Amino acid sequence: MANFPQSRKRARQGEKRRRHNASFRSMVRTYIKKVDSAIAGGDHKAATEAYNAAVPVIDRMANKGIIHKNKAARHKSRLNAAVKALA
Repeated sequence: MANFPQSRKRARQGEKRRRHNASFRSMVRTYIKKVDSAIAGGDHKAATEAYNAAVPVIDRMANKGIIHKNKAARHKSRLNAAVKALA
């Protein structure tokens, strides 16, 4: 456990950031699941709309450092390939 005031404060700040970032990661996963469910349903129009809504969210979280930029690119690439395969 933290023994000095500075380290106690850093522990508090880290926990606060962890909770804040967890909500962002959850949001990204939710958008990805929406695209996946539209793809599973076989609806190209709905899948395209869900993909177009998910891409800016994924990019924003990559820019914030919530997820790695390569992970964001991988998600976008795989989702886009799956949406195009429906057409």
